[in-house]
Amino acid sequence: AGLGLYLYAVELPQKESLDRQDIADKKVLLFDQDTLSGLTLKTDQQELVFARTSEKGWVLTSPLSTEADQREVQSLIRALVTGMVTRSVEDHPTNLSPYGLDRPVTSITVAAGVAKETFLIGDSGPLTSTLYVFRESDRKVLLTNLASKDFVNKTLMTFRRKDLLRVSQSDVDRVRLTYPTTEIVLYQGQEKPKSKWKLRYPIEAEADQNEVRTLLFRLEDLKALGIVDPGPEHDALAKTLMAPKVKVTIHTVDGDQTVKLYQPDPASGEAFAETIATGPLYRVNPTAIRDLTKELFTFQDKRLLGIDFSDIAMLSVKTSTEDYVLINQQKEWVLEDQPTAQLDQQVTDLFVSRVANVPAEERVVKQAGPLAPYGLVTPPAEFIATGRDGKIAGKLSIGSHANGLAYAMGQRIPGIFQIRADLLTQIPIKKDLLTSQPEKTPTVR
Repeated sequence: AGLGLYLYAVELPQKESLDRQDIADKKVLLFDQDTLSGLTLKTDQQELVFARTSEKGWVLTSPLSTEADQREVQSLIRALVTGMVTRSVEDHPTNLSPYGLDRPVTSITVAAGVAKETFLIGDSGPLTSTLYVFRESDRKVLLTNLASKDFVNKTLMTFRRKDLLRVSQSDVDRVRLTYPTTEIVLYQGQEKPKSKWKLRYPIEAEADQNEVRTLLFRLEDLKALGIVDPGPEHDALAKTLMAPKVKVTIHTVDGDQTVKLYQPDPASGEAFAETIATGPLYRVNPTAIRDLTKELFTFQDKRLLGIDFSDIAMLSVKTSTEDYVLINQQKEWVLEDQPTAQLDQQVTDLFVSRVANVPAEERVVKQAGPLAPYGLVTPPAEFIATGRDGKIAGKLSIGSHANGLAYAMGQRIPGIFQIRADLLTQIPIKKDLLTSQPEKTPTVR
């Protein structure tokens, strides 16, 4: 019992202390990441100074005061914090040139309150995954597992904030797209539990949820390729920027954010952005203008029937061979002319869902004119949906088809469109909707 108590009270704590010391000895940076308050990155060309703030995280303070790219700064710090010493090569060296440390590619000073540590980043070690580092606090040359890519070729642009908008999809409740001759306004409805995006202008209508999400992703991903700060170059460039190709305004509870996109000379392959009149101008990828320039149809809900699946109380189905009506009674489908027949609810649900959700792939004409060229005078398939209030709330007619596409008209959007022709082959005949009944075995007396 005495030996066990000695091991528990003396040997084990000593071993744990030695293990902790061994781990600490192998660390490149001995400061805890949460205590870091400052960072200086110095090369032959530049010196970048960062400070950590409670409001904005890491910010640049020199050579200019501006917001920093949090991911880039954190990536650099993470490399130092997780970096490990492979071995200590030399203490208090008199010659740093064998390690490429006489003219280091980068010098990094990290501050944690009043405490500071400086590292010189040298050549790669004998293995490509190793790097020589000189640590000033103990004046040691260390062979580390740091990667040169984390420290080499880092410029002011690398560490500047490049996101043009602060966009979190869940926070945006309105988007306004302004073009030279028109504009589109999208807003988020208040439905519970899950709100939906809707069109407010130039029409009031349901929006294509996927298209709005794609738009928000593109706004999140809108980044500067270069930054022109206020000064002579900025002023000269500003004079060439007349009317924007597109102006985007997003609204959140914190207020509005705006970005204007310009392309003064499309042949140059350059595009520029502006967020505030007194701020920098940003060079951006010209594809951003194309991605954000959309016509109204893009954002319209393209499900042609015009009523959601869950709101359908009755669906009339008419083809060249079939003519029946499905009625939703207390969330179960029945046939109007055979109300006691048992329907396969899964098959029926799937069919009605397909009718309700079939989207327009392409618009052929904005306003329906002559129908004969599209096979819509006497359509091969026609669906009429009635809502819970007893009123007709949706219509879909499918005309001639070729190459996997069919012409169609619907109640939701005026015009003639092309849809996938699959639906024509997925319309069940009436008997296929019935639940198959097992054959009864005759009773032998």
